[in-house]
Amino acid sequence: MTDRTGADSRTSENSAALTAWLASLVHNNDYASLAELRRPRVQREPHFRALWYSPTEAQHEIYGQVAFLFAVYHQGRPNPYYGYGSLGEAARRIGGGAVRGPDDPGAARLVDRIVSSRRVPWRHLQHAVARLRSCDRHPPSWARLVDDLCLWHDRKARISYEWGAAFYMPPARTAPSTAAADLEKDSHA
Repeated sequence: MTDRTGADSRTSENSAALTAWLASLVHNNDYASLAELRRPRVQREPHFRALWYSPTEAQHEIYGQVAFLFAVYHQGRPNPYYGYGSLGEAARRIGGGAVRGPDDPGAARLVDRIVSSRRVPWRHLQHAVARLRSCDRHPPSWARLVDDLCLWHDRKARISYEWGAAFYMPPARTAPSTAAADLEKDSHA
């Protein structure tokens, strides 16, 4: 079950804390810090603050880059979106009208590039976030995105496979109340 911060039982405390801090920037109209996070080459206080949530130095890049992606998505938005689901689930929301997810050729190519990458595909992830923003769709859970990317190279976690399956496979049948909640989430995007 996902709570209102986008965290669920699978997300770490550190990634949930990063997401809460990022959301507070939007809540508090701290546009200067969000703008700084969108400038990854010039590291200032907000960048170091994002890294502070990282439990290890090896994960600094992931925490910093997800803060960048969050800031890109929230540019000009008055309310924070905590997101929900994995990146593969979020990519199913890319598109317009009746053509979304795997039926949208651009979304399919983008996901194919992401899941076939051996390294963390930062440029393609930025493109996915920008597409979600332009389609006015909810992003993935930011906390889960951090945790998934921390496991990107773990063969047992199979993150790229999980994202591809979530994108290409139809969602499992859900109880009517859950399906209605999912439709409500998308309608508020």
